[in-house]
Amino acid sequence: MHKKVVRSFEKMPINLWLVKEIFELIFGTVFYFFEAFVRLFIPHPRKDVEGEIALVTGAANGIGKLIAKELGHHGATLVLWDINIEALDKAAKELRQALDVRVYAYACDCSRRTDVYKVAELVKREVGDVTILVNNAGVVTGKYTFIEAPDNLVDRTLRVNVAAHFWTYKAFLPVMLQRNHGHLVCVACHGGLFAMNGLSDYCASKFAAVSFAESIALELLVLQKEGIKTTIVCPYLINTTMFAGCQTKRPSFLPILDKHDTAKKIVDAILREQMYLLLPSSLYFMMALKSLMPTKLGIIFINFFGGMDLMDHFRGIPVPIISYKKPQRQRNDSVSDPQTPLIYYN
Repeated sequence: MHKKVVRSFEKMPINLWLVKEIFELIFGTVFYFFEAFVRLFIPHPRKDVEGEIALVTGAANGIGKLIAKELGHHGATLVLWDINIEALDKAAKELRQALDVRVYAYACDCSRRTDVYKVAELVKREVGDVTILVNNAGVVTGKYTFIEAPDNLVDRTLRVNVAAHFWTYKAFLPVMLQRNHGHLVCVACHGGLFAMNGLSDYCASKFAAVSFAESIALELLVLQKEGIKTTIVCPYLINTTMFAGCQTKRPSFLPILDKHDTAKKIVDAILREQMYLLLPSSLYFMMALKSLMPTKLGIIFINFFGGMDLMDHFRGIPVPIISYKKPQRQRNDSVSDPQTPLIYYN
C-alpha cells in the first residue's frame, strides 16, 4: 500500500505536466484561429526597414531584381548578388537611377560555399551586417525525365536551390543571433509544396528549401530569438524567363502570376512579418486538400490542375555553368562615392 501511494505521488508531476500541455494546446488553438480570423480584416502593421541592409540573391533579373527594387522603395540599403556579371552591373545601375538608396553589386556563385563565405566577408567589411537576407536565386534543369537529366545540371539545381541557403545562413545568421534582429526570406515555389512531372530535381530542391526554412524558424523559437523573423514564399508560375513557355491548365484557379505584382506581395509579406506566403491564394486550399484526400485521388487532382504536363511547352534556357577566373575585384577606388558597384570575381 505504501509503495502504491509513493508511486502515485511520483506520477503526479507527469500528470500535471500533461494537463498543462493539453491546456496550452486548447488555448493556443482557440486563440490563434481567432487571431488568424482577425488578421483577415486587420492586417499586421508594416515594419520600417529604412536603413536596414537587404541582400537579395539572384538579383540581376526577374523576380529578384524586382524584390530588391521594392525593398529599396522602403528605404533599405541594397546588396545584389548574382552569377551573371553583366546583367548584375546593369541591374545595379538601373536601381541606382530609380532609387534614393545605396546599391551594391557583388558577383557570386551562391552554389559554391567558398564563394559565399568570401563575398559575405567582403559585404560585411564594405557595406555592413546584413539584416534582411532574401534567398531568391534559383535554376531549373528543364524538360527532362529524371534518367535523361544530365548529372551536372541536377547537381547544379540542388546546389543553387537548396545548398546555397545553408551557406548564406551560415554567413549572415550569427550576427542576427547576437543582435536578436533580422529577417530570413526563402523564395521557393509551389514545387516545394506539390510534386510535378518532369521536375524531380527542382521539386526536391524546393521541398528541401521550404523544410530547411521551417526548421530554422523552429530553432530560432527554441533559442528565444523572437527578433529574427522568417518568411517562406511559394508562388505558382511567374511570367519571367525561368519557366518560359509553360502554360497553366486552369488559369481561373491557378493563373500565371505577374512578376511586378508578385514582388510587391512578397515585400509586403516581409514588412508584415508573415511567415508563409502562397500565391495565388488558391494554393492554401490545395494544401488543405492534399492533406485530406486519398493518394490516388490526389493524382487525379494533380492531372486536373496541370501537374502532369506543366513542362510540355517549356522553352526556358538553363543558366550556363560559368568558369570563373582567379579571384580579383573590380571597383572604383574613390571611397567618396557609396553608389560605386563592388564586383567580386571568383
